[in-house]
Amino acid sequence: MESTFSSPAEAALQREAGAPGLLTPPEDLDRVYELERVAGFVRDLGCQRVALQFPDQLLGDAGAVAARLEGTTGSKMFILGDTAYGSCCVDVLGAEQAGAQALVHFGPACLSPPARPLPVAFVLGQRPVHLELCAKAFEAENPDPKAPVVLLSEPACAHALEALATLLRPRYLDLLVSSPALPLPAGSCSPEPEPLERFGRRFPLAPGRCLEEYGAFYVGGSEASADLDPDLSRLLLGWAPGKPFFTCCPDTGQTQDEGVRAGRLRARRHYLVERARDAHVVGLLAGTLGVARHREALAHLRNLTRAAGKRSYVLALGRPTPPKLANFPEVDVFVLLACPLGALAPQPPGGLFRPILAPCELEAACNPAWPPSGLAPYLTHYADLLPGSPFHVPLPPPDSELWDTPDVSLITGELRPPPAWKPSNDPGCLDLNLRPQLELAESSPAGKCAKSLFPAELFPQIWPTWPQSPLSAALFLSSRSWRGLEPRLGQTPVTGAVSGRRGIAIAYEDEGNS
Repeated sequence: MESTFSSPAEAALQREAGAPGLLTPPEDLDRVYELERVAGFVRDLGCQRVALQFPDQLLGDAGAVAARLEGTTGSKMFILGDTAYGSCCVDVLGAEQAGAQALVHFGPACLSPPARPLPVAFVLGQRPVHLELCAKAFEAENPDPKAPVVLLSEPACAHALEALATLLRPRYLDLLVSSPALPLPAGSCSPEPEPLERFGRRFPLAPGRCLEEYGAFYVGGSEASADLDPDLSRLLLGWAPGKPFFTCCPDTGQTQDEGVRAGRLRARRHYLVERARDAHVVGLLAGTLGVARHREALAHLRNLTRAAGKRSYVLALGRPTPPKLANFPEVDVFVLLACPLGALAPQPPGGLFRPILAPCELEAACNPAWPPSGLAPYLTHYADLLPGSPFHVPLPPPDSELWDTPDVSLITGELRPPPAWKPSNDPGCLDLNLRPQLELAESSPAGKCAKSLFPAELFPQIWPTWPQSPLSAALFLSSRSWRGLEPRLGQTPVTGAVSGRRGIAIAYEDEGNS
């Protein structure tokens, strides 16, 4: 039974993070991890305590990298592993717990702004790129020298884009080179005009030009990998549908037209929007704590579901897995509030009990003012949905006829009823408010009445399947062993702390092998 729903208990206690031993030869550590640049970053800031964040697959090199940086800079280095949500986000919370004054992030990064101000240096890696093969592949896929094309790449290949553009510019007249949107050093002046920032990249567009005019040539990926990289998924979903998009393997120069795969991704997203429109209960998964404006985005999504007449619950589960989400069968769809790469991460091989959506798909499902499919851009970052963004679409006023527009489900074929109540002007409150208590009479089999005091509005929110009448709700409550949260202020005696149970919930140490 234990292996049916989860892994054995011993696996959680004996699991090793990362591969043992060095993954990189000692003579290549300085080049692979750009230790000279990192040491200069630490010296310029004068930091005495620095956090080094590694993904799990690079933890084998963490000790050697930290030792070399300590010997070079004289600062104390703290090694951070993966966060509870994803290794692409900067773990500012872990750095603050270590008292670090700066953080160095190694490996692929989403480049999302952190929730707290902290100097961060990114080491994206430098994957070898065969420039001649990539240049020939580009010429084969783009025979028109006047066609506008932008060069893109995975983060580890970004160092080679300028060299590739140098080989192509003598023939191609309208070639644009993107670059990672790394944070600018403190005190540096931003270039004029400021380049466009989208998809975690900067695009130095000429005045009067827009990104939707360009095709794309992406350097990265692998022919052996079957899973679609989240960074590439973000580009395929957000790129202009009518423009060509080619990927090129940096090792072999093999290219692939991604038009068909992009169409399948968009079709899958349209299906998820329909599932969200049919849903009555929405689970909001807190998938990040280190990205800026995540609290504001959570309040926005709660107000959005409330306006559409749906119930929403906020769940903090870490990385979503099928066993975790199966504990909430009442939820129709889940919405993962995470960074752009976390929201598009590949699904588990076993599938999920309920689908997981991105915030943009929930916006398209619940906001009647959102442009129809094919006209609205696919936004990969939840910050683009918030006020202040050029893509923000406010909810219609309560008396707008958009809320009463007939709508038919494309999945069930049934007519969807309009929202039960109109949206409020309250942007969402992050604090808990005390609710008035109500006395309810509970009918006993002997015909006697016993009074039960509890918050009358709390239980229908926790148990959406409860009957709505107060008397039947009281009867339902009496049949449960757990009656909800009761503060009992001043009624609980003060006692000393005692030792609790040891182990994990699936198998505590005092339970034996039963």
